[in-house]
Amino acid sequence: MSEVERVPRSWPAEEVLARIRDRVGHPATMRELIRMLDISADDRSRFRRRIRQLVETGEMIRIRGNRYGVADRMNLVVGRLQVNPRGFGFVTPEHQVERTGEDIYVAGVNLHEAMHGDRVAVRVEQTGGRSEGRIVRVLERANHDLVGRYDVDESGVGFVVPFDPRVVLDVQIPAGAAGEARSGQMVVAEIDRWPTGTRSPIGHIVEVLGALDDPGVDTDLIIRKYRIPETHDPAAVAEAKQLGDVVTPADLHHRHDMRGTTTVTIDGETARDFDDAITLEALPNGHHWLGVHIADVAHYVREGSALDVCAYARGTSVYFPERALHMFPAPLATGLCSLNPGVDRLVQSCFMEIDRRGAVVRFELHDGVIRSDARMTYTAVDAILTEQDPATRRQYAAMVPLFEAMETVYRRLHARRVRRGSIDFDLKATRLVLDEAGLVEDIVAADRNVAHRIIEEFMLVANETVAGYLQDSGAPALFRVHPVPDPMKVANFDAFASTLGHGLGAPPGQVRPQHFQQLLKRLHGQPEERPVALLMLRTMQKAQYDPVNVGHFGLASKTYTHFTSPIRRYPDLVVHRLLRERRGHELSPARQDELNDELPEVGRHTSAMERRAEEAEREIVQWKKVRFMTDKVGEEFTGYVTGVTGFGLFVELIEHFVEGLVHISSMADDYYRFLDADHTLFGENTGKTYKLGDTVAVQVVRVDTTRRQVDLGLVEILEAVRQSERNRGSSHSRIAPRGRPPGGGRGGTRRRGVRR
Repeated sequence: MSEVERVPRSWPAEEVLARIRDRVGHPATMRELIRMLDISADDRSRFRRRIRQLVETGEMIRIRGNRYGVADRMNLVVGRLQVNPRGFGFVTPEHQVERTGEDIYVAGVNLHEAMHGDRVAVRVEQTGGRSEGRIVRVLERANHDLVGRYDVDESGVGFVVPFDPRVVLDVQIPAGAAGEARSGQMVVAEIDRWPTGTRSPIGHIVEVLGALDDPGVDTDLIIRKYRIPETHDPAAVAEAKQLGDVVTPADLHHRHDMRGTTTVTIDGETARDFDDAITLEALPNGHHWLGVHIADVAHYVREGSALDVCAYARGTSVYFPERALHMFPAPLATGLCSLNPGVDRLVQSCFMEIDRRGAVVRFELHDGVIRSDARMTYTAVDAILTEQDPATRRQYAAMVPLFEAMETVYRRLHARRVRRGSIDFDLKATRLVLDEAGLVEDIVAADRNVAHRIIEEFMLVANETVAGYLQDSGAPALFRVHPVPDPMKVANFDAFASTLGHGLGAPPGQVRPQHFQQLLKRLHGQPEERPVALLMLRTMQKAQYDPVNVGHFGLASKTYTHFTSPIRRYPDLVVHRLLRERRGHELSPARQDELNDELPEVGRHTSAMERRAEEAEREIVQWKKVRFMTDKVGEEFTGYVTGVTGFGLFVELIEHFVEGLVHISSMADDYYRFLDADHTLFGENTGKTYKLGDTVAVQVVRVDTTRRQVDLGLVEILEAVRQSERNRGSSHSRIAPRGRPPGGGRGGTRRRGVRR
């Protein structure tokens, strides 16, 4: 190989992979790769890092003998294993593999020693209607410890039943390894020996959480299930305290001083940290000069510091109904980087001139210092603007014109976003009202008022403006991307929407955001609006962080990023650092190479941490909702059908916003067929149909807190079955009468050591 053909220092990982494909015909050791590709001594450390990066991404596999092979040449696919509680699994490839489709089915006998969540290499052995394979190697374990219920069987053998039903093997606890745990308590077990095809995992108990119904145990259990750090590293806390709680004169050098400009924060009543503030001035040409000022966390949190390392590991703050787990320690999050009123605070500011049609015609980015004049709440601002409450308007008389101008700018921005096709699902969120023990007293709608919408619109336009600046700079950056939906999913959704008389009106491969937007507009106020919107959400891909900008489909935006919440989202902190670098100087080629190496992993990791937080928050809310329903067995409610499957109907109760399942086995008045394309259950003899969006009367039949599921029955069918049994003279109806909970304990059994 000539000197010019050697792997150059600036090669990205994909070019290294391309050269290996071209020149290396078999799995090779690192030394062989270096020799065969003629890597110079100066480049070998970088080359080794590139190979490790390719292994981490799954494009190469490390096999026996420390040899490295190209994964797809060995017919292997790397991905995460998702196990079904019934014992089989699916591997979701980390990279798109054309011949396998979306997921690879793995039968229970082919899971071998893999467990739910593990990162695995799967050999694809059958492709056709469904790709199938067998797991050949576990690359990374997901469950070094797990939470569950400790039990002791009749012979005195202890075991832990995992809380997550997708972990289908119980963990055996040998004698003397249970610590202080008592049968029936929730515990954390650490795995000492991984399972095989014939043996369960073996472990020991490291923490006792308490009885499942004890106050706070549900939240503790979810925190440990998702492995969310509960306390901050002492070194990070010490760094936060050392920063102090006031802005020093040295901090003010070369900063845009806005302390004389009226500035406000608008947040919820219970908010403790304020990371965004607003200024707004009317311009002589009828435009407005909008300032969005974001806490300058990057000024205090240096890359590589203890604060930075811990924040990166968390990726985001996590918010539970009872408490929050913040990305940064309190001295920073609620102190020095919180834009509290009446004190100097450092910010990064995005100023935008907004014209009468809501377009940004000019912008400036600055390091600044502000002094907030007021800590406003959404309720107070809404009282001023919507309710025109005289007392509130008198209290904030000096600022009423400012809030009225904010509403004007918000409506201009929103109208422009709607014109370009941005999708606003506007699904009503819920708020849990908790008692002192953490139990739900009530579930109420959490409506977005005009103040929420003002701040949301201002943050959106700031994020978009910053993203455009980063994109135009041409240097590496981190974007918030939302890819176009999969055409197959769009086609399925459109086929269903057409059964309601509301198709998208465009071929699946040519659908644009405005097609979805217009459909939602046509359905507004109709019973099927919410379930169709939920199905539409499932049709969309997930938004994520990525250095490759593919735009944001949902917002109909060509460029979008997250700039506005560096206190609670690590990607925003990265964006702040990138902005400061851009404004300071041109990036050197070496720095660009460094960012090209780092940003893909930052995007992957922070996207994963965001998903973890969302899943944890969703699960604890669902669990608390189920527990809220335990004393309502036998009661009747009205609900919407939000999902239709072959095993029954999912129904959301209108009164309590709780979703339950009407299992097909309870629909005993007929044989019902599932019509997939129509999202319908069809009665073969009665001709009755139940479809997405239908309003139905249901009775709460059973509440299973172990499976975290509410079982419902359709009132008309339950009544028909009861009447039929009365006519036959049955003395023991299988359907529980109203107001009386049915018997029965936990559904199903588990066999230790055997996959279900």
